[in-house]
Amino acid sequence: MINREDMLELTRRMTPARASVSRIAGAYFDEEGYVDGTFNTHFLKLSPAERTKHLNHAKVMLLAETNEKLREHKIPKNSRTPGSIWQLLDGIKESALKNDAFLDIFYELIGENLKPGYPFACFVYYGQYDIPVKGQDKEWMEGSEEVYTYLICTLSPLEGEYEPGNPAAGFLYPAFRERTGNDAYVNVFDDGSGMAGEVKKVLKI
Repeated sequence: MINREDMLELTRRMTPARASVSRIAGAYFDEEGYVDGTFNTHFLKLSPAERTKHLNHAKVMLLAETNEKLREHKIPKNSRTPGSIWQLLDGIKESALKNDAFLDIFYELIGENLKPGYPFACFVYYGQYDIPVKGQDKEWMEGSEEVYTYLICTLSPLEGEYEPGNPAAGFLYPAFRERTGNDAYVNVFDDGSGMAGEVKKVLKI
């Protein structure tokens, strides 16, 4: 079960002034699932307006109804094999989105499995959150003991040329669980459009 307070804590650090997101990459697909263009850039190189737009886009998923539209899934142990999607996602995360070859493989998997019949976008956000210490009285304390490194992936129909609408599906990996990163779980977003079912096939959950 997802604790909504965990999601709220994470999104509080997703503002233009103190964003935990440091890099963003993405691909645009045509209605047949072929890549129509890609980008990969440091988050701070975006204009303030673009940073705000992208952060709001990612937060649509994280602020969705927990355990309804945003659900936790345990990753099967037998799915972590060489060449698996989870090995790929770990490589993307460990490279901090700087390895375009890993991203190209991921986009290929997305294009092969998602064919919604309309153009869509896949955005991948890389972030690091210094988890602040909480005292026994639940008050925030100075400093942190852990850095949570994560990927947020959103999939959205295009409403115009290279203009995505709200996310229809996506995931947060590893899950932010009990105020720590847990790579045995992934949080999957589903707006009810059906696209999330194809995402789960890609993730093999």
